[in-house]
This record gives sequence, structure tokens and C-alpha cells, in this order.
Amino acid sequence: MSALQAVKRFRIRELGAATLPSSALVKSTPKTKLQNPFIPRLNPKTGRWAPPKYSLRQQALLVKKARESGTLALLPPGPKISVVEIAAAASGQAIVLGPSASEKLQVQNAVAPWTRPIEWTGEVKEKKVLGAEVGNRLYAGKKRMFKGHKWQRIAEKREKRRALLMRSMPKRIKEFKQYYKRRRPHPLKPPRTAKNAKLPF
Repeated sequence: MSALQAVKRFRIRELGAATLPSSALVKSTPKTKLQNPFIPRLNPKTGRWAPPKYSLRQQALLVKKARESGTLALLPPGPKISVVEIAAAASGQAIVLGPSASEKLQVQNAVAPWTRPIEWTGEVKEKKVLGAEVGNRLYAGKKRMFKGHKWQRIAEKREKRRALLMRSMPKRIKEFKQYYKRRRPHPLKPPRTAKNAKLPF
């Protein structure tokens, strides 16, 4: 299924009986009020919340296909698409088309009933994500940054100590060799035993 067909199928399914016949050409089509299927709704009789008609995965797929086909303005707002994005898409489409082309599109919209304007009812609560505007959500709103692994925390101290030791390394190697030369001047000869050496048994 193509991207445009997916959006068209969604609109026709939601409009249902409210869809005008394709032959009807109305210059000023009134907005149809429909419940937003992307957000939960409260049942007035039972007082319980019903989940959204479309899951987050289905919403993300519809938004993706609407972006591909340039029909983002036809979708209702929800968790995967904000009101600002839809308004920007609608205004951007009008700017790109120009005045004469937009008039032609309005005529086509009147012919195609699935593109008629819809007023989606229901309040969309947009979750404000800290740091999203600057592109860094990891440390936004936190008092301290990630402490890091232990090897990362002590890396600087170890580098300083290593540099200090390497500075006197030739001298230390020489002292180390002299120590064993003093203890065993002739390494191939059998080692000298202590005067009071005792057997372990």
C-alpha cells in the first residue's frame, strides 16, 4: 500500500457516514467534528477512559506515510505529531503551491470528500521533554552529570602517576639490576646457603 493510500484509507475510515459523495462539489464545506482517534477519550456514561483507537506504533506509521506523501495536515494531532507540526505543514503546503494552485487544490478537496476539513475534538496534552529544544535530553533537569565508571574517574590521577614514574624509569631499572647483581654476582653458580640453614623435616 502506498503512503497516500494509507492516509486516504485512514480518513475514509474515520469520516465513515459523514463522507460526502464524490460527485458533490461544495465551495464552502463546513468542518466536520470528530473524536480524535489518537488520544484517549472519557466515556460520559461510565466515567472511564477508553484507550486511543490507534496504537502508538500505528500512529507513528501513519505519520511516517503522511510525511512521505505530503499529507501531514490531514492527520489529527497526537503523541507522535504536534499541533504546531500540522499547522506548519498546512502553511508550508499553501506557500509552496501559491495562490492559484491552492485554489485548484481547494476545488480538488471539494471533489475528494476524504480531504474535507475536520475539526478533531479532544485535548492533546503535549509532554514537555526537558532539553529537547537544544537537542540534549540526557542531562537536562539533573543536578549532576553521570558520575562515570571508576576507571574513568581515576584515569587522570593514574596518568599523572604513570608520567611521574616514567620520568625516573631509567634510574629505577638500573637500581633494580644492581640489587640482584649484589645478591648474586655469579648467577650460574649455585646459590650460597645460609650458615644456619635447617632442613624442613
